[in-house]
Amino acid sequence: MLAETTAFTLDGISARPVRVEVDVHRGLPSFQIVGLPDAAVREARERVRAAMVNCGFEFPLRRITANLAPADLRKVGPGLDLALAAALLAASGEVPPEMLEKWAFAGELALDGSVRPVRGALAMAEAARKCGKQGIVCPAHNGSEAALAAGVEVRAVDSLAALGSLSRGTVPGEVPVAAAVDPGPEPPDIGDLRGQAHLRKAMEVAAAGGHGLLMVGPPGAGKSLAARRMPSILPPLAGDEVLEVARIASACGAGGGRITTARPFRAPHHTVSAAGLVGGGSPPRPGEITLAHRGVLFLDELCEFSRPALEALREPLENGLVSISRAGGRQVLPSRFMLVAAANPCPCGRGDEDPACRCGPAAIRRYRSTLSGALADRIDMTVAVAQPSAGELAGSDVEDSASVRRRVVGARKLMAARLGPGLTNATAPDRDLASFTLGGTAVELLDHAYRTQGLSGRARSRVLRLARTLADLEGGGSATESHVAQALQLRRRTGS
Repeated sequence: MLAETTAFTLDGISARPVRVEVDVHRGLPSFQIVGLPDAAVREARERVRAAMVNCGFEFPLRRITANLAPADLRKVGPGLDLALAAALLAASGEVPPEMLEKWAFAGELALDGSVRPVRGALAMAEAARKCGKQGIVCPAHNGSEAALAAGVEVRAVDSLAALGSLSRGTVPGEVPVAAAVDPGPEPPDIGDLRGQAHLRKAMEVAAAGGHGLLMVGPPGAGKSLAARRMPSILPPLAGDEVLEVARIASACGAGGGRITTARPFRAPHHTVSAAGLVGGGSPPRPGEITLAHRGVLFLDELCEFSRPALEALREPLENGLVSISRAGGRQVLPSRFMLVAAANPCPCGRGDEDPACRCGPAAIRRYRSTLSGALADRIDMTVAVAQPSAGELAGSDVEDSASVRRRVVGARKLMAARLGPGLTNATAPDRDLASFTLGGTAVELLDHAYRTQGLSGRARSRVLRLARTLADLEGGGSATESHVAQALQLRRRTGS
């Protein structure tokens, strides 16, 4: 007897539908899975067998063939267990096959029949809707996450035994309540950053416009402290951004099933590989830049990263997407992140202005050469960070994150009205630069800087975007000569 149902396999952060066909007929007892399964899918035979027996079902001692279509798509992960078990129950006559036609199944089985959570439940529920399915049966742990998908019914089960209700003509499981969106833990406050007025201004501009920021200075000057406080001045995720980030976190097994409005903050170690940073592997998996989508990617000790890893950031910084091409196909993953980086001025960290620095010119050039000119050109701001004085560190007259965030939110509202939802001055398409109005003298200053400072075309565009952000922080209107001058100062290394 033949039975069919639908399951899903993850392809990057997307869920690809898989038609699960199970045939049970006479012959020597065997259980074979075909259709390009990986090791985890092949091992489902033993999990399904033990789960069925331990839940009171009869495992057929016949020749069993399970086909996963399409046959040229590699099936990965244990999320097909529940669908295989459901189709096998129907093919052996224990549940009616017609009950499986309108529903998809996703879940990993334990040997005792309990249903364990899977990655990408939200993406699978959305894929079930696109496939025209009435709903999806998923693990109880994933139910609230899957219920966020609109236009599809979700049933949550905690055991394979719940599928026994199919024989009575009812769909198994409970209807879960959609996960509540919470603000997440409170990030560290920017008020902890003292004596760095120039850096605090650069952080505010970066947060408002989504601009990249590189901090250069000696160890202990406050670079890492500042970077880890960047999320506290960013506006929370809103609307579709929440689901975008939740979908990525779910597919990557991050976030613990929580849905939050807090923007992602990723800080990979400098030993990360290019594949770990931008994505790759076999099968291809999203990297840190995709996990940082709509949030902050912090690269501490920038010049200690491998050059191939850093060079792989060039296209994502420009386009907000990363394309991973392999022999088996191509994936395009979102990577619209704000880059915040920190670096020492030389290998010892003191800088050539410090008499204690013993780094020669060749060593300094070799150290700085990790950051290529092409990548540096894509970072909007480069700020020199000096050691604050003892008096500045003891001071307490600094703004907290809430005050700075109010100005950032106000500036982003102006950008959304001018450019569209979700866009900032840094991410706006080049065609929208015509809307970035400049006063007469501001145009002259920008043109003069372009001629005399050796700016590239990209650098000129970045200065214009920075000037527009500075104007938006002051309430909008045309960007003036003062805004362009500040943008040029933020564009090059300059201290406070």
